[in-house]
Amino acid sequence: MLTQIKEAPIATPIDRLLATTADDMAKVNALILSRADSHVKIIPELARYLIESGGKRLRPMLTVAAAQLFGNGNGNGNGNGNGSVINFAAAVEFMHNATLLHDDVVDESDMRRGKPAARIVWGNKASILVGDFLLGQAFMMMVETRDIDSLGVLSAASAVMAEGEVFQLSKTGDLTTTPADYAAVICAKTAVLFQAACEVGAMAGGADAAGRQALARYGLELGNAFQLVDDALDYGRQAGTLGKNTGDDLREGKMTLPIILALADGTEDERSTIAAALGDAEASAEQVAAVVAILDRLEALPRTLAQARNHARAAQHALEALPESELRALLSDVVEFSVLRAY
Repeated sequence: MLTQIKEAPIATPIDRLLATTADDMAKVNALILSRADSHVKIIPELARYLIESGGKRLRPMLTVAAAQLFGNGNGNGNGNGNGSVINFAAAVEFMHNATLLHDDVVDESDMRRGKPAARIVWGNKASILVGDFLLGQAFMMMVETRDIDSLGVLSAASAVMAEGEVFQLSKTGDLTTTPADYAAVICAKTAVLFQAACEVGAMAGGADAAGRQALARYGLELGNAFQLVDDALDYGRQAGTLGKNTGDDLREGKMTLPIILALADGTEDERSTIAAALGDAEASAEQVAAVVAILDRLEALPRTLAQARNHARAAQHALEALPESELRALLSDVVEFSVLRAY
């Protein structure tokens, strides 16, 4: 009797990136957990609740991979003898998690990565203050490297991210929001951290100016593609796929590209249907379904994903300035995967 052999699942590009960066990421993860510690009990409890909640840590992995791409993946510093890729990668993750904590308070979100948001468990005040703690730790880790150039890159990104969040807040429920406004929001609130993560990784690896610029452009375009896909998935996947409910962006009044396109091209009745649900925290599943039907008729989701593919191609093109290598090819595959997850 023949025994059926079960084929092993094909590793995704993210899985392969995780394997490639595993040694340094083990150090990053250890540093993250140690720097989330505090004698104030609620800080490590809340911080670790978020940090250990299943995120793939793509941004710090990109920092480590960028350093490896230029020949220094051992976490011992950059080409000018200063800094540490481990510190930079951990700082990037702390910046990201601090933003998540603050965002969930601003958006009044109930879910994060498939679990109750930290603000639901510990409250808004604690979430904001622990987010501030993580930002403080991020900057301490940057300063410890004594690398002023990299500190400049990451601190500038932090300021731009805050601007992006405020700009998005100012556009909440604003039916006059344009695609250009939206592009500015996602660039600032998401893509800039991807850009900084890749750029400081390249710097830690000893990249020259051209290599640094190539990785910065790669990260920026990848970040734009990543957010466009996320915003499409909010309307295009079953509840819980992204750790939140379908239509949460609609209920929060977020002016994402699918809604902006539908408002521009829909009928008067369709615009009224969207406007009635937009920003209504109690919008019913039927209201959300009606909006999704409008998006489907106007092909707003495929059009959003087409823009994501444009940014993905730009990210891949940025890598072409670098010598061919297995790692360069993997970084290109990561871009492709970031868009394909929408299908």
